[in-house]
Amino acid sequence: MSLRQRIRFCTAPDGVRLACASVGDGPPLVKASNWLTHLEYDWQTPIWRHWVEALSRGHTYIRYDARGCGLSDREPGDVSFESWVRDLETVVDSLGLERFPLLGISQGGAIATAYAVRHPDRVSHLILYGAFARGRLKRGGGERILEETLLYYKLAQMGWGSDHGAFRQVFTSQFLPEGSLEQFRSFNELQRVSASPEHAVRSMQTANQIDVTEDARRVSCPTLVLHGRQDERVPFEEGRLLATLIPGARFVPLESRNHILLADEPAFAQFVEELAAFLPSAGSAAFMELTARERQLLEHLARGLDNHQIAAHLELSEKTVRNHVSNVFAKLGVESRAQAIVMAREAGFGARAGAR
Repeated sequence: MSLRQRIRFCTAPDGVRLACASVGDGPPLVKASNWLTHLEYDWQTPIWRHWVEALSRGHTYIRYDARGCGLSDREPGDVSFESWVRDLETVVDSLGLERFPLLGISQGGAIATAYAVRHPDRVSHLILYGAFARGRLKRGGGERILEETLLYYKLAQMGWGSDHGAFRQVFTSQFLPEGSLEQFRSFNELQRVSASPEHAVRSMQTANQIDVTEDARRVSCPTLVLHGRQDERVPFEEGRLLATLIPGARFVPLESRNHILLADEPAFAQFVEELAAFLPSAGSAAFMELTARERQLLEHLARGLDNHQIAAHLELSEKTVRNHVSNVFAKLGVESRAQAIVMAREAGFGARAGAR
């Protein structure tokens, strides 16, 4: 599959520069930031590459590096849950997105949940995988959990940025207990390049204090919650609790021990199938037949642009645009421009405010 990643930057209200990337064509699918990302390195690894490929199929898949991570500014003054939610707001607004499905993975699930409650008019569908409403220190467990948490902080401080991967392997074994040696090495390196030891600790401290249980009760959009039964990083019960809190949420248990699903495990295939069935029909057979260029054209068509305007945006002749429009009509089984626009908008095309 040939993919091209487009990276751009935007600036949060407190001046922190955030790196965001888009891949694919079609209606937008936005992922809230989570721990351990690097837009360039993720692109090359057997840890996240298959996620990008699958989620950009039929969509413009948008993700960004959290403040302090990857290509975003590495030394932000504020590392708080509120700053994480504001960063998602910044990315969405900078891209001119009006309405879109929102994906939250791990701690990104809490960010996505809070955003969906604050902006119910913007989020059409909410997808939460390996997520939680309560951080580690909000789940009870007493002195034992506190001691474990302090130990994780110490391991990060001592070994996160070093060339020796033994300390980072502790985290890798939780995220990918069924990974291969190559995947272990890749994830160890991702930890090293994604953030400094100091920022890794600050991120863990913030995530451990998350509590969006009240926000979860106020989510109003259709919601799909998926969680590995033997997830060794975020307990299965935390995923089940999150689904219980969100009104009408559908809960899908996945047979996996991995916190990050790997490409060759059945649970990842099930995740992709469930996502395709849950999201609007841009993933249906008719839309899947469209070429990348036809999807670009349909996006502009759904925004109300005429052939002359579309030709200018896509740098094509009007005759070529007319031919593409005819092909799109045939593939969608419609007879008029109005029918095509209605069908496209129902599937999520035209959701972006400004043409790109």
